[in-house]
Amino acid sequence: MTAGRLRRSIATVCVSGTLDDKIAAAAAAGFDGIELFENDLVVAPWSPAEVRARCADLGLGIELYQPLRDFEAVPAPLLAANLARAEHKFDVMAELGADTVLVCSSVSPAAIDDDGLAAEQLALLADRAQARGMRIAYEALAWGRHVSTWDHSWRIVRQADHPALGLCLDSFHVLSREAGTDDIARITPGKIFFLQLADAPYLRMDVLQWSRHHRLFPGQGTFDLTGFVAGVLAAGYTGPLSLEVFNDVFRQADPRRTAIDAMRSLISLEDGLPAQPAIELRRLPAAPPLSVHAFSEFTVDGRSGPVLQDALRGLGFAHTGQHRSKPVELWEQGACRVVLNSAVTRPQTPGTAALSTFALTSADPRRSRARAEALLAPALPRTRGSREADLAAVAAPDGTSVFFSADDNDWRADFLATGEQPAGDTGLLGTDHLGLAQPFDHFDEAGLFYHSVLGLTQLTTEEYAAPFGLMRSRAFSTPQRTVRLALTVALLRRGEWAPAVVDPQHVAFATADIFATAAAVDRLGGPAMQVPDNYYADLVARFALPGDLVERLRRHGILYDRDQHGGELFHLYTPVYGGRVFFEILQRRGGYDGFGEANAPVRMAAHRHLRLSAS
Repeated sequence: MTAGRLRRSIATVCVSGTLDDKIAAAAAAGFDGIELFENDLVVAPWSPAEVRARCADLGLGIELYQPLRDFEAVPAPLLAANLARAEHKFDVMAELGADTVLVCSSVSPAAIDDDGLAAEQLALLADRAQARGMRIAYEALAWGRHVSTWDHSWRIVRQADHPALGLCLDSFHVLSREAGTDDIARITPGKIFFLQLADAPYLRMDVLQWSRHHRLFPGQGTFDLTGFVAGVLAAGYTGPLSLEVFNDVFRQADPRRTAIDAMRSLISLEDGLPAQPAIELRRLPAAPPLSVHAFSEFTVDGRSGPVLQDALRGLGFAHTGQHRSKPVELWEQGACRVVLNSAVTRPQTPGTAALSTFALTSADPRRSRARAEALLAPALPRTRGSREADLAAVAAPDGTSVFFSADDNDWRADFLATGEQPAGDTGLLGTDHLGLAQPFDHFDEAGLFYHSVLGLTQLTTEEYAAPFGLMRSRAFSTPQRTVRLALTVALLRRGEWAPAVVDPQHVAFATADIFATAAAVDRLGGPAMQVPDNYYADLVARFALPGDLVERLRRHGILYDRDQHGGELFHLYTPVYGGRVFFEILQRRGGYDGFGEANAPVRMAAHRHLRLSAS
């Protein structure tokens, strides 16, 4: 490895499986080392020496062995037992080839609130470690009995004043306590022995339960990890950036996929760190500006294709192009482009349509793909004819293909004009956003992908009660709001009884006059969705809307929302087509920047009513 670069490490607790699964996943994702959890070693069929050899074969170092719990500040009889226990761990570490052990601040009822005693006993432990060429990294647990903050642990380490005793700083334990971090940069150089990283959403709950179930990889939560790590590096730390994430979902998911997500988070985090004089930070290709949604592509078959064709005609689209070499149709109205692809590209239930691809215009498509590949997003090979556009493409976590186009028209040469004209102009201006439901296990992974790979900014995270359970929505956008995505997920897997849409997807088109557009769609016999009168009665109560406005909304099935700044959203939905896809038409007024999450349960209930009525 190039001198001055930071190693990247992952704790075995972050991923599922046996120790062999975990080690293989870490190596495949490109990690340099692992933190080995004692529990993973205990259940492994290999001896410590065999684990060392297996890691070495895969190019992995064992950066940390952990943990040694409830050691310090105890009565003399317990100290003797603790030292004997520590010697056994040193024996194991010698076989593993590990030189650093994590000692967590005590949570034992036997622990005494005496910093001097804690420092004395830790120094005694460090003496024994040093004699064997090892080190002690002392960590303040956020729920420690007497030591629960990083600065307290630092006072003890400083008082012990032993060369084999230093700190382990864990971002969760530090940031969950909302303790000040400015002084971290002033820790004596060389005394931070290890750095553990985890992100998390801010939650009001018991900190132990928060830690054990809700940690996330960097960039997936709300902690300021960039500022935290910058402070640690300013203190002279040159050890590994190591992930220690306890998360119920990650520990049930495919370990290789989780490890790739973990590595993507570290790559993105390192790219965002400020320059350091003693460290060569690896940088990503900058995310080129994205301007607009170029097109959205649905995979269809002989049943779902005609259904979507009829729906698009009802919205004022025309079949304007046929692909030169593939069974692919281009449908357009103004700057709104939808592609229907009837080639078999993925297995799905007959009659199902899926939003399988979307294209974005990029200021530098090659650099967009290079950044994506650097963040471990697989590039997608494409078969194309001699006169067809060479679009850069990568795969999103849910399998959706993301294309990068140099401008809004370079790809259109792939299609031969049909000469078909729309039956009427409904006033659609362009694609406002895409709504992509994510599989339960990959929601946070998808959010990190769109933020880090595409350079989109996270706007909001909302939760709302829906007919079949609690839903979470997370929105992303370019700074100019020219590209928007809304990711949704059901927080618990749905029961089999519910007649729900599995992973629904939709494209939202913008209009400058929702009422004129709705009237034009009505004239074309376009799709309509019935909204209950109770909803409009509630609008009067919530927003004090004029009666004539409410009647216009009701007539066209238009939903309404208003934000705290007075911005307004008017939007309507089509029925669900092909089992899981639908369209939205919307108008934003007064700087409204949301996605109408408050109306999502209304839409979901109306969709359910339509499904039951048709059955």
